[in-house]
Amino acid sequence: MKFTDPEWQLMNALWKHHPATARELIEYLPSDVQWAYTTVKTMLTRLVEKKAIGERKRGNTSVYEPLISKQKARGSALSTLLNQAFDGAVEPMLNFMVKERNLTEKQRRELIQFLQAEDKKKGDKK
Repeated sequence: MKFTDPEWQLMNALWKHHPATARELIEYLPSDVQWAYTTVKTMLTRLVEKKAIGERKRGNTSVYEPLISKQKARGSALSTLLNQAFDGAVEPMLNFMVKERNLTEKQRRELIQFLQAEDKKKGDKK
């Protein structure tokens, strides 16, 4: 599932605060986001059409909840990026992250620890 940048902002707010109305979501958006209520409603309608969020009525007010997890959305976005920018290959992406993004020493250690922990988990399953 692909989200636009504004849709990511709405989804992030909704993952943190749900269920929520459009007016509530406006309050949960970053302070630099100054969208009109109608803009938020239009984006929410699009997200409902994409089946990313659900909508139910509470009186005359629509209440929204995520139907897709943040983890699944991230996985989809990463797969798209991996396929489009790195021809589906993980090694060039990791190479880019390590060399071009100038990972800090702490980030490098955390990456190594994560990979070692994953190796250990796989070893334990055998």
